[in-house]
This record gives sequence, structure tokens and C-alpha cells, in this order.
Amino acid sequence: MYNILIVDDDKDIVAALKIYLAAEQYNTFEAYTGKEALELLRREKIHLVLMDVMMPEMDGISALSRLREENNVPVILLTAKSEDSDKIMGLNIGADDYVTKPFNPVELLARVRSQLRRYMKLGGSRSAEGAGVLQVGPFELDDKTKMLTQDGEPVALTPTEYKIMKLLMERPGEVLSPKEIYRLVWKDEPYGADSTVAVHIRHLREKLEINPAEPRYLKVVWAQGYKLAEG
Repeated sequence: MYNILIVDDDKDIVAALKIYLAAEQYNTFEAYTGKEALELLRREKIHLVLMDVMMPEMDGISALSRLREENNVPVILLTAKSEDSDKIMGLNIGADDYVTKPFNPVELLARVRSQLRRYMKLGGSRSAEGAGVLQVGPFELDDKTKMLTQDGEPVALTPTEYKIMKLLMERPGEVLSPKEIYRLVWKDEPYGADSTVAVHIRHLREKLEINPAEPRYLKVVWAQGYKLAEG
């Protein structure tokens, strides 16, 4: 049974989410501030977090930033706004997906299932048998241990970042369009693909490049897409 942490200061929303998730046989935990969520994550084995953005004491953005320092659990942000800037901000700090309030329960559950599938496939609690090792330039990706190293040093990636990096390492030097990356990583139709993929590429560059503004490895090919170069 998967454990899902619901983080929202609105108790009615928490109660509704618990009902939806319980109907799908998920075990739920709840927190009403970002601070409570971080404390609970240190105590319990959580497989996915549903995190509201606007909360007292510590908001969802601050909590997510702190969470990413020590945990790669999938996080779906719950936001009351629909502007692209809010969605990009959440993705930029490490969110794996977002749902805009008021949300459709069917859509929410579909996104939860999708993130859990990816998390478990990428090694949340088990590794894939017979998985190989990819090596491109200074990067080595062991798909059995779900570990990326750069020059022998481990690099902490979110599940979505790992999936993008694996895709690029499987096709070194090949230019992949944002829409193609989105289809292969998110397994969905690429609506808003350009901005979503760009945010994750930028986040990867911040972790992998000495100077993210002048990337040596994660290259952009103008009007075409992205590729991984050996440097």
C-alpha cells in the first residue's frame, strides 16, 4: 500500500482528498503547514506528496525547496492559480507535477497514479532487473541502482530529472524536441511542453554544469530541441 502525504491548511480539502485516495486503497497522512510536512517526512515512509502552495508558517514553495535537499519523493503541487508563471515556479524548485484548484478528482487520481508508477519504476523501492549502465562523457547512469554520477561523484536528481537524463543519455548527440521529450517522459500529450521541459532542463543544468548560462553538456539547438554532448 502506498503512503501519500496531504499538505494543506484547508481541513475541508484535506478531508476530501483523504476520501478520494482511500477509495483507491491509498494510505494517507496529513499535515497543515510546510513545517509539519517536513517533520512527518522524516518519520514516515512516504511515496508521494500532495502539497498546497499557500500555507501559514512555511508555505509550499519553501517546504518543497527544503524537502528537495534530502528527499526525492514525487511532489504534486496544489495551487489556486492557473497562470503559467505559478506552474513554472513550482516545477523550477523541484515539483514533479501540479493540479490547479478547484481540481477534478478523476484528473487528480490519474496524476497520482502516474507519478507513483514513475517513482517505483525509477527505484523508489525496487530496481529493474537486468538494467544496464549508460556512460556519456563524464556521466555514468546505473539504471539498477538509479544513480547518476558525474566524474565519479553522485548527483541527486528528482524522478523527472532522472527520466530526462536517462532519455538523453540513451540518445547522445541526438536532438530531441520538447514535445518528444514530454511524450516520452510524462507519457502524455505535450500541451505546454516547451515551458515545462525548459524548466527541468534548466534545473538539470544547475546541477550538472559549471556555468549553466554556457552549458557544456546539455545543449540547446535553436528552434529544434535539446541534446546531450560529451563535452
